[in-house]
Amino acid sequence: MKFTRAKQIRGEVTIPGDKSISHRAVMFGSLAEGVTEVTGFLRGADCLSTIDCFRRLGISIEDKDERILIHGKGLHGLSAPAQILDAGNSGTTTRLISGILSGQAFETTLTGDASIQKRPMGRIIEPLSQMGASITSLSGNGCAPLRIQGRPLHGIHYTTKVASAQVKSSILLAGLYADTPTSVTEPALSRNHSELMLHFFGADVKSEGTTATIQPEPKLIGQKVQVPGDISSAAYFIAAGCITPDSELLIQNVGTNPTRDGILHVCKMMNANVTLLNENMDSGEPTADLLVRTSSLQGCIIEGDLIPTLIDELPIIAVMACFAEGTTVIRDAAELKVKESDRIAVMTENLTAMGAKVTATDDGMIIEGGHTLHGAVVDSHLDHRIAMSFAVAALNADGETEILGADCVNISYPAFYRDLLKIQQ
Repeated sequence: MKFTRAKQIRGEVTIPGDKSISHRAVMFGSLAEGVTEVTGFLRGADCLSTIDCFRRLGISIEDKDERILIHGKGLHGLSAPAQILDAGNSGTTTRLISGILSGQAFETTLTGDASIQKRPMGRIIEPLSQMGASITSLSGNGCAPLRIQGRPLHGIHYTTKVASAQVKSSILLAGLYADTPTSVTEPALSRNHSELMLHFFGADVKSEGTTATIQPEPKLIGQKVQVPGDISSAAYFIAAGCITPDSELLIQNVGTNPTRDGILHVCKMMNANVTLLNENMDSGEPTADLLVRTSSLQGCIIEGDLIPTLIDELPIIAVMACFAEGTTVIRDAAELKVKESDRIAVMTENLTAMGAKVTATDDGMIIEGGHTLHGAVVDSHLDHRIAMSFAVAALNADGETEILGADCVNISYPAFYRDLLKIQQ
């Protein structure tokens, strides 16, 4: 894809469904009794990988255009797959389904694409093994492919080294099959979609501080799930509206869960002109429309407990920082190194190629704002969040920017370029 400078951003955009909630609706609907109906489902490659895996595990899932129908078979209704399960590029699928498979009465082999086969799975192998699971990294490097032999599981209280919703959820889902309650304590609170939705489906799950506890063997019942717009996807349009001159953009039906809304806190810290309208809880998760206008951004420090609430938004926040007055410091974000790409290295490399002044650190970046960006050839490293971030940067850069591997946005937002083009003037 090639991009040139936009004069302004104007109009309205409706963000596709939240990726995290879409994954979980399919998983929990499969483990529930009866039919689960999902509207607003994100048909990105990652979520389609989750559907494919559960179909291979014996669950009937219908795609009816406006809705997904999942014919659940109950907590113990999955069956051994005839083939290896392929999670594609999805870390969420890989880590969460590993917790579920650990408690089954059969053996499964789980793999993914080249990126997934480099991402650390030791962080789930360790706690699941403590619960009695048998998980083997077939490459011997703590990564997929994983061979998982289901076994009777025991409840544990596990303290995670990083705040990760994927790790927490994997343990809690294994806890559904344990003989005693299972608890997870994090260093900071990660996104809590699993806890909210498990409770919605009928599980006994409670949260206190940064500890979540689930009781074993619940009877989950199929539900109607309305998936709100994904705030991680909205972040690119928030940034575009803030940094493009003479712009005003309404972003509709965005999920504003407090464990996910760190981007809104950063907008406030950076003096961004973002207003929340029509706030409601109709879907069981808080949502709002976001009105974004061109802003005079200020640099800030982003660190600590804020990081888990915006880890996926840090690449686009780095782009915003290039257009802010003063210096922005991102720290405590070493987790960026083990995403779909090493996002610290890739953002630094590509922003520097566009003329930004960026210094990589062990756990983040230091970005000096105020340097005019120019077009460049940008390597996405097949990371959807990198590609989308640089599409927004390119709209505010001199000359032409070419993004290599641009179709990787299909992982989370297949219509991204169409929606971005629609609001450009």
